[in-house]
Amino acid sequence: MPVRLQKFLAEAGVGSRRTCETLIQQGRVTVNDRLVTELGTKVDPDADRVAVDSKPVAAERKLYIALNKPRGVFCTSHDTHGRKRALDLLPPDLPRLYTVGRLDADSEGLLLLTNDGSFSLRLTHPRYKRPKKYRVQVAGAWRAETTARLLKGIVSEGERLRTENIVSLDVSGESSELELIIREGRKRQIRRMMAAVGHRVQRLVRVAIGKLTLGNLKPGQWRYLTHEEVHQLLHD
Repeated sequence: MPVRLQKFLAEAGVGSRRTCETLIQQGRVTVNDRLVTELGTKVDPDADRVAVDSKPVAAERKLYIALNKPRGVFCTSHDTHGRKRALDLLPPDLPRLYTVGRLDADSEGLLLLTNDGSFSLRLTHPRYKRPKKYRVQVAGAWRAETTARLLKGIVSEGERLRTENIVSLDVSGESSELELIIREGRKRQIRRMMAAVGHRVQRLVRVAIGKLTLGNLKPGQWRYLTHEEVHQLLHD
């Protein structure tokens, strides 16, 4: 499928989108040995020959990875404090990857990583509303009226937050285990919702994104997604 030349260059690791636009405008990019300076130019990654300063540029192989992120691991691409990142759990010889959305450092579970910007957008943009399922352990005994409040929605920091579904898995006097589904994916949404109804989150694990589940991955383990799984995530 044809893509804009600057997007192709950026996804091939040449530089940021803006840097690649500058390279094109400076007359340093050729397509099939023809100099190109027009930013609207489109190329076929599978057929066209693209070069920058006479050096061939190959399309980066698209990768899709599922990782069971342990607690205490950060989703940032760069960290100046020496903290462990999700990227540090992957082999160093893989192409440049980034996380699809985030799990905060205290949360665990299913995290996707990719170098496909379109894939990431489809899974994170609010308009697509991909369902995400979590197992949550909270302090205190859970009540049915609390479920009703969160299904209806609460306001936190000026945002309306709600869960699509809640199931009580285990309820005791000291803590409760829940399974819930959200679609919005606001920053620290579940922790904010629970705080608003008087429950402190003790453990938070994402167990599914759409129909893709954590499966048998142990904390710190990862695997490639199949073509069928990628297609399902994009189209279901």
